Amino acid sequence: MAGNKKFIEALEILENERGIKKEIVLDALKEALEKSYKKNYLSPDSIVRVDIDPKTAKISLHEIKTVVEEVEDEDIELSLEEAHEINPNYKIGDVVENAVSPDIFGRLAAVQTKQILRQKIREAEKESLYNEFIDKKDEIITGIVDRVEDRFAIVNIGKTGAFLAANQQIPGEKLIEGQHLKVYVSEVDHGTKGTHIVVSRTEPGLVKRLFEMEVPEIYEGIVEIFSVSREAGERSKIAVYTKADDIDPIGSCVGPKGTRVKNIVEELHGEMIDIVEYSKDPATFISNALAPSNVINVSINEEDKSAFVVVPDNQLSLAIGKRGQNARLAARLTGWKIDIKSLSDAISEGLYSLEEVKHEEYKDIEEEMLAETTVEEVEAAEEVIEEIAEESDVNEDVIEAMPAEAVVEEIVEETPVAPVQETKKPVVEEDDEDDYFDDEYSKYDEEIDYDEFDKYYDED
Repeated sequence: MAGNKKFIEALEILENERGIKKEIVLDALKEALEKSYKKNYLSPDSIVRVDIDPKTAKISLHEIKTVVEEVEDEDIELSLEEAHEINPNYKIGDVVENAVSPDIFGRLAAVQTKQILRQKIREAEKESLYNEFIDKKDEIITGIVDRVEDRFAIVNIGKTGAFLAANQQIPGEKLIEGQHLKVYVSEVDHGTKGTHIVVSRTEPGLVKRLFEMEVPEIYEGIVEIFSVSREAGERSKIAVYTKADDIDPIGSCVGPKGTRVKNIVEELHGEMIDIVEYSKDPATFISNALAPSNVINVSINEEDKSAFVVVPDNQLSLAIGKRGQNARLAARLTGWKIDIKSLSDAISEGLYSLEEVKHEEYKDIEEEMLAETTVEEVEAAEEVIEEIAEESDVNEDVIEAMPAEAVVEEIVEETPVAPVQETKKPVVEEDDEDDYFDDEYSKYDEEIDYDEFDKYYDED
């Protein structure tokens, strides 16, 4: 009885510490005893039933045979005469269960049983581990850094260690053994060698989950995350929206005095985060996604899902970003290919005209361009106006009194506006998008001061 009690206690330990239920171990033991008994005393075709009482751990073993007139296989058949020795009521076709004492197991059989049981327990443990972590895929878990190597780190996540590859670590982040670390479960592999948990610190999903943990409105579903784009260690963009009229989705994510987004930035070791508002209108969404730069106009091409964007001259570098990062992140965030031009370049290339500047906040752009008109251009404009005046009732004194800006405006009105042309940007395959942006925007590879635009990172 003492041995049986210890066996039950061992089952409870396995269940509590390794998550293996008693029933699984008992079934494994039944299978191990059955295989061992058939291997040592019967044949593979023999039929054996093993029962184990879950409360007392008492084991009962039965050989099962069918009563036949003429025995052809002694391992599975029993003659009528032999059956009557057990019970006179047996007849042809009946199934006879003959109890066998477990004491029949010799030392060799016991060793074989133990080996089979260990194998079954390992398999059950792997299955239990897989079932536990498959539900945590695409979620954040907190672990402790156990080991740090050049090419990887091992993070203790409870019952096992998770693999954190070097290319899945935030650039510049130094891991220390014993450090508590939030990681994103990117893969749960259930292979022949066991269950392997692969985690990441660079996945966009990590940013998404951090916002869900930090922002109550997102956790409750009041504010929703549409998409996330990320270049780990440098910058992320997250698009949010809400159906509630009285909720500011961006303000909810930023939090009082920026506390919510600051907590996430700290967790990501200073990685900057742009929070923009999602819109069903692609032009509006793309314009928002290019923050912190301003956008004058967005022309949409639905056929190839591309957009032509015009920005103020002094914000072209900001819109594109260092090494094309801002444009690249905006393209990933929106799912649209984005071609960006400065206002003056767009006009000079015949892709845009001043008349298309409809927003009041950009009226000063037109005035600045007119103010930069050369003397030669003004003289040419005056000649055109004089020719117009000769064919009209306008007084020449009035024409001479007109400022240069007005003269140019007259030319603009009289000159046909160049139509907006479809962008000549080459078609870019999704896999080559990063290379395209790196090459296209390399000339804008310069340091950009984002401090002015990231006001919610300030302490005040």
